[in-house]
Amino acid sequence: MLPDLTDLSDFRTVLAQAPGPDAEALSAAQERNGQLTKPPGALGRLEELAIWYAGWRGDARPVIGAPQLVVFAGNHGVTAQGVSAFPAEVTAQMVLNFQHGGAAINQLARAAGARMDVRALELDRPTEDFTKDPAMSEADLLEALRVGWMAVDPSADLLVVGEMGIGNTTPAAALACALYGGDAADWTGRGTGVDDAGLTNKARVVGEGVALHGKTDDGLELLRCLGGREIAAMAGAIAAARVLRIPVILDGFICTAAAACLVRVSETALDHAVAGHQSAESAHARLLGKLGKEPLLSLGLRLGEGSGGALAINILKSAVACHSGMATFAEAGVADG
Repeated sequence: MLPDLTDLSDFRTVLAQAPGPDAEALSAAQERNGQLTKPPGALGRLEELAIWYAGWRGDARPVIGAPQLVVFAGNHGVTAQGVSAFPAEVTAQMVLNFQHGGAAINQLARAAGARMDVRALELDRPTEDFTKDPAMSEADLLEALRVGWMAVDPSADLLVVGEMGIGNTTPAAALACALYGGDAADWTGRGTGVDDAGLTNKARVVGEGVALHGKTDDGLELLRCLGGREIAAMAGAIAAARVLRIPVILDGFICTAAAACLVRVSETALDHAVAGHQSAESAHARLLGKLGKEPLLSLGLRLGEGSGGALAINILKSAVACHSGMATFAEAGVADG
C-alpha cells in the first residue's frame, strides 16, 4: 500500500527509498527466455521488455491483465502570453469529452483493454503566469502530487499517464530547458500548431520563465515554479507506480518532462518506466535521449492525452504474451541445437 504524503519531504524520502525490481524473478525470466522455442534474440527488443516487466512484477512468467490509464487536466496562467493556438476553455470541454467517451484516448484505451480514469485539477484556478511568479505554491504542488499519487490503482499491473491542458507544452519546454540547459528555442515546439510568430513568442516566454526560476537543480522546485497541476499529478502518479512496482509507459513530451523532474529527486526514479513513443513535438527525442529512453513507437503523434502510451500497451502485452505463453524447447519436444 502507498503511504500518505503530508509534505514534500515525505515525497522525496519515499521515492528515494522505493524498491527495485525482484532479482529472483528477473533471473528466472532471463533463464526462461533462453529456453523458449526461438533462436536466441529472435524477438529482439520484445525479449528485453518482457524480462524487464517480469522483474518489476516479481513474476518470471507474468501476464498483463489490468492496465490503467489516467488523464490529468489542468489550466495554465501562462496562456495569457498567447502561447497556444486554442483558448483555455478547451481544457474543460475536452475533459467532458473524455468523460463521455468521445476522444481519441477513449478509443485507444478501449483497444488496449485499459481502464481509463480522468482527474481534473482545479480548472477554474489556473496556475500563475511563470514569467512573473512561480506557477504554484508549495501547497499547490503537494496537492497536485497527491492527486496523482492517489489516482494509481494498487491492483493495476501497468500504468500510462496522459494530460490535457491548453498551453502545457510551454511549461514542459521550460522544465526541459531548466533541467538540461541550452537555448529556450531548442526546447520549444509548435504544440497545438502555433505559427512562426507564435513559436518565436513561445520561445521568449519559455526563456523568461527559465531565467526567472531556473537557477535551481531541484526537480520539485522546478516543477513548482515552471510546471502545472496536471504535470505535477503525472509526476506523482509515476512516483506512486515506482513505489508499488507497477511498470509505466511514458507518453509524449509533457509526460516525459514531468518524469524528468523525478530523476533529480532520485536517480532510479524511472527505472520502472519505458518510453511509449517519440512524438512529433520537436524536442521530445532530445529529452528522451537525456533520460536514456528509447521509444517503442514513432508515429508522428502530437495529440497528448496519453495516446502514444496507450498505443504502446499492446506492444508490451505482446512481449509479455510471447515470453509467458510460448513453449520451451523441452515442453515442445523441439531440438534446441
